[in-house]
Amino acid sequence: MKCLVTGGNVRVLGKAAHSLSRIGDELYLEPLEDGLSLRTVNASRSAFACFLFAPLFFQHYQAARPPQAQPPRCKVLMKSFLSVFRSLVALEKTVERCCIALSSQSNRLVIQLHCKHGVTKTHNLSFQECESLQAIFDPAQCPHVLRAPARVLVEAVAPFSPALSEVTLGVSRGRRVVFRSYLEEDTDAAKAMMTEMSLSEDEFQQLQAQEGASITFCLKEFRGLLSFAESANLPLNIHFDLPGRPAIFTIEDSLLDGHFVLATLSEPDLCSQEPSLEGQGAHSSGSSSLSTTHLDDFANDDIDSYMIAMETTVCEGAAVAPQTPSPVLEEEEAEPNVVPGTPPLKKFRSLFFGSVLSPTEPPSEPNPVLAEDSDGEG
Repeated sequence: MKCLVTGGNVRVLGKAAHSLSRIGDELYLEPLEDGLSLRTVNASRSAFACFLFAPLFFQHYQAARPPQAQPPRCKVLMKSFLSVFRSLVALEKTVERCCIALSSQSNRLVIQLHCKHGVTKTHNLSFQECESLQAIFDPAQCPHVLRAPARVLVEAVAPFSPALSEVTLGVSRGRRVVFRSYLEEDTDAAKAMMTEMSLSEDEFQQLQAQEGASITFCLKEFRGLLSFAESANLPLNIHFDLPGRPAIFTIEDSLLDGHFVLATLSEPDLCSQEPSLEGQGAHSSGSSSLSTTHLDDFANDDIDSYMIAMETTVCEGAAVAPQTPSPVLEEEEAEPNVVPGTPPLKKFRSLFFGSVLSPTEPPSEPNPVLAEDSDGEG
């Protein structure tokens, strides 16, 4: 894979990397025929983000060489990739073009920044070949849709504290869109600060949601996408369903697409309540927090009807394993000694994120958040 980015698009690419870094610690790169895909997922598998840069975004784009060959897939550490685009101001002022080359033979992702005065900075990043990371979602299945300029939403969340983990978005009486701080039930109401922002219907380009609809999601990831959308001067679309089902945030342009899929809490009708501290934890029994410190609680979300897990086990005596372990495998291989007679160890796990359930899977499987294609399809 080889591509060349020039002019202001170098800063756009760097800004996308900064947005993805708010979610995951690893960056998945996959050259496709319809563009270069950059994806990531957070540690708790409750947030997925993807940017797809169309071939027209680049001055030159070649997914694979030869063209009929399978494009390589890889993942790199987010910190390593982000270090190349650390200063967005410097990128805009000094970098004239950026060349990205990916070779599975050398196991290196080479990024060259061609700067003014003939200066060339070359970054050789080691990578690991991996399976395709893909979330399955369909915004058309969500009954509630909000569309607004990114600037309006940035100003709406600006008063919230940077330390705030979750925020509640809902439609209140008079079709006003409300952003409200989310406080967990064990929060001391006397010491907590409650923040609420209300926007009129006129601020939105599209408001297709009934009064009382509301969701609670992570604010940090939301701000990451808002920052990118504002810099690119693109409107943001918010697609959501019932509390507990993933919310989909999208931006669309002729040169790029962005999708952020965030898990939501199972909190019914938060927006219909009066903005009182006592009401914030009234329905939090059995719910979960999206932060990575509450992974066990997240498993209790009312998301079973929306997601399924497909698990493949290896029969005893079989020696089936991928050439390159997936991120899930890396976490699961450290198993204790197996007692004779127990089922075989799980070697593959594909987690599907979407509203269309596989007909071959029972509906009572555990609820996952993400998909890692074991068959290599993106």
